[in-house]
Amino acid sequence: MTKVKLQNLDCANCAAKIENSLNEMDELENVTLNFSTSTLTFEQKVKDNIFDKIEKEIQKIEKEVTIQKDNNNIQRTFWQLLDKKLLAFTLLSLVITYISYNFINNFYIQLTFYFIAYLFVGWDVVYRAVTNMVKGKVFDEHFLMTIATIGAFALGEYIEGIAVMMFYQIGEMFQAVAVNNSKDNINSLLDIKPEFANVQNGDKIIQKAPEEVEVSDIILVKTGEKVPVDGILLSNEISFDTSAITGEFKPKRLNENEEILSGYINTSKAAYIKVTSLYKDSTVARIIELIENASLNKAKAEKFITKFAKIYTPIVVILAVLLASLPPLLFENAMFNDWFERALIFLVISCPCALVVSIPLSFFSAIGAVSKRGVLVKGANYIEKLTEIQNIIFDKTGTLTHGVFKVTNIYSVDNKKDELLKVAAYAESFSTHPIAKSIVKAYNQNINTKLISNHEELSGLGVKVTIEDKEVLIGNERLLEKFNIKIPEIEEKFNVIFVSINNTFAGYIVVSDIIKDEAKDVISQLKSLDIKRTYMLTGDKKEVALKVAKDLGIDEVKYELLPQDKLSNFEQIKKQTNRVTAFVGDGINDAPTLANSDVGFAMGGVGSDLAVKSADIVILNDNISCITDAIKIAKKTKTIVYENIIFIMLIKVGFLILGAFAMIGMKEAIFADVGVALLAIFNSMRVLKTIKTKKINEEPQQSSCCSGNSCCSNTSK
Repeated sequence: MTKVKLQNLDCANCAAKIENSLNEMDELENVTLNFSTSTLTFEQKVKDNIFDKIEKEIQKIEKEVTIQKDNNNIQRTFWQLLDKKLLAFTLLSLVITYISYNFINNFYIQLTFYFIAYLFVGWDVVYRAVTNMVKGKVFDEHFLMTIATIGAFALGEYIEGIAVMMFYQIGEMFQAVAVNNSKDNINSLLDIKPEFANVQNGDKIIQKAPEEVEVSDIILVKTGEKVPVDGILLSNEISFDTSAITGEFKPKRLNENEEILSGYINTSKAAYIKVTSLYKDSTVARIIELIENASLNKAKAEKFITKFAKIYTPIVVILAVLLASLPPLLFENAMFNDWFERALIFLVISCPCALVVSIPLSFFSAIGAVSKRGVLVKGANYIEKLTEIQNIIFDKTGTLTHGVFKVTNIYSVDNKKDELLKVAAYAESFSTHPIAKSIVKAYNQNINTKLISNHEELSGLGVKVTIEDKEVLIGNERLLEKFNIKIPEIEEKFNVIFVSINNTFAGYIVVSDIIKDEAKDVISQLKSLDIKRTYMLTGDKKEVALKVAKDLGIDEVKYELLPQDKLSNFEQIKKQTNRVTAFVGDGINDAPTLANSDVGFAMGGVGSDLAVKSADIVILNDNISCITDAIKIAKKTKTIVYENIIFIMLIKVGFLILGAFAMIGMKEAIFADVGVALLAIFNSMRVLKTIKTKKINEEPQQSSCCSGNSCCSNTSK
């Protein structure tokens, strides 16, 4: 699959024609042209370099469009975006028209000057109209403008014909600036790919393209440089700007052996990184691919507009012909010249460019807006689907909670908490379970394994071990009951790990999973966004699941589920409620449910690759408040889309009626075409300004939450 960028492509209708034309080339197949990013994607049937041939084929339709030679997505200024050649010809046409009207009295010389002025401003429009007609592609904006202005000349309205073409070209210039400015805003999101990688080669540092870096290479990232590929940090205490990837503007400090993602920007000191993935598999490459491909899945509104334009334009042309011909035939006083002029005005107004450009632009602007917040949407159709969600079902661990365990309380019978934690850490030091690791981490001192003997794992209960001649039991309540050790009444109810020394109860340690800071606020906000009901599906114990659901305000919870139970419960909820239902998860066991949901959200940071691939929307920073942001942006986008559709259609219909009754002229008709398109495009661009990025609180909430350990009877997620 080959991808190239096109320059000077500012016409959505032309983009569709280019795509169709290239698909007819024998050398190419599976050609798609993404207008929003000007990205041409295709597969070659031949090995030859056919870029020149592709460019020639493109320029048969749109002569100014070329293949971009570099990959820089630079935000251009108004003057850079302006078509200066067209501006010069328009001004020249204006000067010639002014001289002809004011200083030339001879009719034939004056007519010649008018014709020259017309050609300066309208030659390219007439040329495109004629060449498209030869190819059988009649009903486009060039055809409409050519017929309208030549008709004006035929009626002797020379200045009006030139003025109409002038206003049209000026409008097209500003429309091109607006469209390209919006596309630059969107394309700037893709400008996260590092240009090079500093690869260590012995004592030297060699610059390579990111695509040439191999797994296990050591790379150097200097201050201000982007991380080119994913890897493991070999340096310590390095700060990174992660906003391009996660949407979080607060600098992130990473230590040695922590994972680092491509696209991060080094903001402190030189950092060495061990590469863990090829560029094509890196975070940056995945993000760029997702954004570039996002507009290929069109929303229902986009598909409707495309079909509508194909039917609408021929109908209005037929109506214009009837408007010009029927009244003079049916009514005595009806003059052909008058009705012909009305028909020309009718044609100018009818051009559907405003709809064809503004609607796709709205949806792609929305994709850009959510991606700035660390959310990747795999298609414009999911933006539309977000507005229809009525149920949201959450996985628990890693989604509503961090999935990271932490010691939150220690009770010692003899009030020696440090000693109890030491014994527990020694006892759990051979285990790889997250809860055991959290106890060892809380102890945070070196463990002398020579002091440990007779280590025995008791399935579903805990650990029996000898530490410095002391017989230690650590695990759940049933473990101590098995050895007839009496446990006093305690206040803690969940996630309690009991410790016995020499067959005597010594105390307990509480280990909790931490509810995400934003989780409670997200559940509350979802209800204010017309989400009818929230659910939680988890493999955790009943008591823990109910406690988390109560703390967060979740409406319904299903607990102690095996992986296959999640999908069946999801399908049951969807069937019972008959509503559009979203699912939010992160693990491999969530992948089937994500794939079958109406909208699947995957946690991109902690989530498995399978979950990310199965989901429709990926949350890179694992911050579930991005779900509410995405829904708000989607709702705003839908509002803007329907604002544009209603506004454009009302203006079009209103002006078509006024034009038919000769209540407006060509100048007003131009506004109804180009002016309305400009207003709709500017309205679409408002999506990019939607919702300010939120700041996440520093202190996490604690939750009585356990995800399976030797201390728990249930080991499922």
